Order: sequence, then structure tokens, then C-alpha cells
Amino acid sequence: MKRTILWIMLQSIFLIIFNVLFFVIGGTEHVASVWMSWVFIHFAYLMVLVTPALMGKNKSSHVFGFALYSISATYFFLQFIIGMFFILVGFQTIGAALLVQLILAGLYGIILIIHLLANEHIAEAEEKRKHELAYVKTASAKLKILLSRISDKDAKWQIERAYDAISTSPSKSHPSVAQMENDILQSLNELEAKIAAEDNESIISAAKSLLAAANERNLQLRSLN
Repeated sequence: MKRTILWIMLQSIFLIIFNVLFFVIGGTEHVASVWMSWVFIHFAYLMVLVTPALMGKNKSSHVFGFALYSISATYFFLQFIIGMFFILVGFQTIGAALLVQLILAGLYGIILIIHLLANEHIAEAEEKRKHELAYVKTASAKLKILLSRISDKDAKWQIERAYDAISTSPSKSHPSVAQMENDILQSLNELEAKIAAEDNESIISAAKSLLAAANERNLQLRSLN
């Protein structure tokens, strides 16, 4: 709680100093172009503050987070300079002040949204990759554990074949083999039950079926490439 309060105080320093100088030096009577520039400067600073909340939670988030923050910081810097120009000049009409600052805000919005869309695309790709790797990692880890529980040479050899087939499987998956992958993962539970029962014939049969399913999944994936 204390840290949050300190962070809010730190973020408020600019706004406090800017507004104190604005009202003490300039007073409270201003033309519309000045007030408009005041609003745009506050908006630009607000976007710098909220930018961290726009960052995704993926492996590349720190890279894109830095890019997003740089975009917002650059926009604030430019807006502050342009806004101060219009505040100091104090045009009686709002046309020039509105047009320039609105265009700048529009360009900032476009660039920011493009980067956010790119970040979202990468996040989806990383999530898909994570899901694809889950089959190979989960199945391989499960088989490795089961191998340590088997003493029969023939049964162990059959499971080793299945392990080799799955551990070297293509990690890139496809929706068409999703059900096959789920079936393979489910069959591992059945194989575990047979190992617990020490039924070597059933273990060998289950391991052969597992190997056939793994090879079929890999073959179907290769045919799609």
C-alpha cells in the first residue's frame, strides 16, 4: 500500500509542477486555444501513465512494452512542446491549435494501435506454440516416468519405442490432429493402470497401440506440410 502511494506521488510530480506554474504564472483566464493545449498535454501524460497497463503478458512483452512506452513518451514530448507553444502564443482562434494537436494525437493513436495489434498477434502465436509443445512435453515426461516403473525387458522395450516416437514428434501441431493427441494422452493413463497391475502382456499391447497412434499423428502432420 505504501509503495502504491509513493508511486502515485511520483507520477503526480509533473502534473503538480506544471499546473502550479500554469495557474500561478498565467492565471485562470485563458483563451480556448490555451485550454485546449492544456487538455492535450494532460491527455499525453495520462497515456504515458496507462501504457504499462496495455502491455501483454507474453515472452515478448518486455520488448513490446519498451516499444509502447517509447511511443507514448515520444508523443508526450512532442505534445508538450507543441502545446506549450500554443499556450505561450495564445491564439484567439482554436483552428490551428486543434488541427495540429488533433493530427498529432491521431498519428499517435494509429501507431499505438498497430503495435498493440502486433503484440496481440505475437501473444496468440506464443500461446499456440505453448499448446503445441504441451503434447510432446507432457507425453514424453509421462512415458519417462512409466519407464522407470517397468522391469520386464519386452514391455520396457515397447514403451521405449513409443517414447522415442513421441519425444521426436513434430512439435508444431494442427487442429486436425488435436483429438488424436488427446486420445494419446488419455491412453497414457490407461497404460499407467496396466503397469500398476503388472500385466506385461497388456502393457506390451497398450504400448504398441500407443506407438501406432503416435506414428499416425506424425504421419498426418507431415502430410499437411
